[in-house]
Amino acid sequence: QVQLVESGGGLVQPGGSLRLTCAAVGSIFSINAMGWYRQAPGKQRELVAVIISGGSIKYADSVKGRFTIFRDNAKNTVYLRMNSLKPEDTAVYYCNADCRTYSSGSYSQYWGQGTQVTVSS
Repeated sequence: QVQLVESGGGLVQPGGSLRLTCAAVGSIFSINAMGWYRQAPGKQRELVAVIISGGSIKYADSVKGRFTIFRDNAKNTVYLRMNSLKPEDTAVYYCNADCRTYSSGSYSQYWGQGTQVTVSS
């Protein structure tokens, strides 16, 4: 099986920075896409940023220029560097990965447990 272990959330003032980390652990054969989603209270979960194994990256318009996603394939880890944080970035952030295990012939979606990011003065 696969587990996504997240860390790095917390409370930060507007204009501040945080870095989220998500490590995929388990019997992993390969990973296609890895990314971050977020869900604010009363809102639907939305894509923040995703990076495909070939290096293609997509960002939500609301975070372009402020957030950076990068990936360490050797460690099966994805990071989200968040700068110039705004109160509207407050949400639970979830890691997502499209993984294939050694025992499976296909890819499946996995989710982390979520990490809270709160931007407030």
